[in-house]
Formats: sequence, C-alpha cells, structure tokens
Amino acid sequence: MNATRFNWTIWVGFLLSLFAFLSYPFLFVRWPVTRDFPWANLLLFALAVVIVFVGLRRAFGPDRRALAKIMSSLLAALSVAILGFFLFTVFVMSRWLPPAPGAPQLGQRAPAFSLADSTGKTISLSELLATPINGKSPKGVLLIFYRGYW
Repeated sequence: MNATRFNWTIWVGFLLSLFAFLSYPFLFVRWPVTRDFPWANLLLFALAVVIVFVGLRRAFGPDRRALAKIMSSLLAALSVAILGFFLFTVFVMSRWLPPAPGAPQLGQRAPAFSLADSTGKTISLSELLATPINGKSPKGVLLIFYRGYW
C-alpha cells in the first residue's frame, strides 16, 4: 500500500471516537468533575468528528478508489454510531435508573450510625444529638452525603 494513498485521518478519527467512548467508564468516571458531566469525552468526540470529516473529504477525492470510499464511509458511520450510543447512554439511559427505595427521604429520621470524623475519631448520631452546643442541646443534625472522595 502506498503511504501517500493511505487515509490515516479517517482511522485516527475512528480510533479517537473509540477512545472517547471507552475512556468515560474506565478513566473519567473516577473524578466528579468529569463524571457528573462528561465534558472531556464530548471534547474528544468533537475532535474525532472534525478529524473524521477531514478524512471523508480526503477519501472522496477524485484520485481515490471505490474501496477507499466505502471503507471511509463505514468508519465514519461507526464513529457516528459510537457517538450516538455514548450520548444515549449518558444522557438518556442514566435517567432510567430507579431511585433507591432504602435511601432516607427528606425529613425522615435517620437510622443510628457511627462514622469517623475528619480527625479519625468515631462519633455516633446519638452522641451528636446529646452533646450540648453553647449550653443547649441541639434540635437536630444536618447530614450531608457527598458522592466524591479525596
């Protein structure tokens, strides 16, 4: 195969779209800034679409064979299908997840628990409710559930 006739741009665009799809569950889901909204993956997909478009223009040049045009069209269609599947899974199917029925609801009394505080000391909910603050016993405890980690 002649190196000048090889359409490397369509292959790079296809591989980049494949990487953009696979990098979300294996890499970018680790950090809340890229997990909550997949902006990094969308940027990778945008770059892949531009490269695939350039590859398609190159593939449909006047000096190209029919096989190159067919192969480039298939790779471009696969890249678009990968992008569509990613958008469907992240933005549509994720909304289909059922709510957790066992999760505490707003205003519901929390079950008894013990956790380590920021200094590593174990503290229980009953301790927090019984320990006076400024000479008064607290009326309640605010629980914050944070999805991330350090």
